[in-house]
Amino acid sequence: MKIDLNDILIMKKKHVCGSDRWIVTRTGAEVKIQCEKCGREVMFFKPTLEKRIKAIEKINKTEKKQ
Repeated sequence: MKIDLNDILIMKKKHVCGSDRWIVTRTGAEVKIQCEKCGREVMFFKPTLEKRIKAIEKINKTEKKQ
């Protein structure tokens, strides 16, 4: 599963605040995500996180780096 920076992850279970949407703020062996509603940040190992994801919303990269 390909997880990129600034992707929105829709999780299987809702967070305590009621949101199930998280923004990816760091990638690597551990992935840091931030709740869209309350701003809580959590880090997961990649295999653990992949089991908890329902869907991924990719961000369009229209800007070209020069």
